[in-house]
Amino acid sequence: MQKVVILADVQNLYYTTKQSYGCNFDYNAFWAAATHQRQVVKAIAYAIDRGDEKQRQFQNILRAIGFEVKLKPFIQRADGSAKGDWDVGITLDALEYAAEADVLVLASGDGDFDLLVTKLCQNKGIHVEVFGVPQFTAASLMNAATRYVPINRELLLRAQ
Repeated sequence: MQKVVILADVQNLYYTTKQSYGCNFDYNAFWAAATHQRQVVKAIAYAIDRGDEKQRQFQNILRAIGFEVKLKPFIQRADGSAKGDWDVGITLDALEYAAEADVLVLASGDGDFDLLVTKLCQNKGIHVEVFGVPQFTAASLMNAATRYVPINRELLLRAQ
């Protein structure tokens, strides 16, 4: 049985699925796809904490699925812009946990990860699967991955 590490960029998934499809990412369906006939070594969801109750409920759902949830505080700058990305944290965890796995699953379309994915595939011999919304996933990231899995209707929550 393959060992898998799953790293999910919650902000990227939220905004790209909302913008592309007008609905939310289905973490249960994603978990089923990413873990099918695999042993989970580590699963982390990286999110921004705004401190509201709805977010806490969502974070508890992620934990119930099987994710460890790592949070960073939401930072509003004086100029009105916001900060709160997890690129460095995801990269450090990928480098740390990839050695324990046969496959690393990265759920993000962020092109900043193409160097990480290239390093893991070429230098470390790790298979990397990237899940991302097609129109918002960097071509360089898709090309660097061992396997690209487009986020489509099967990985989306239906409007209730």
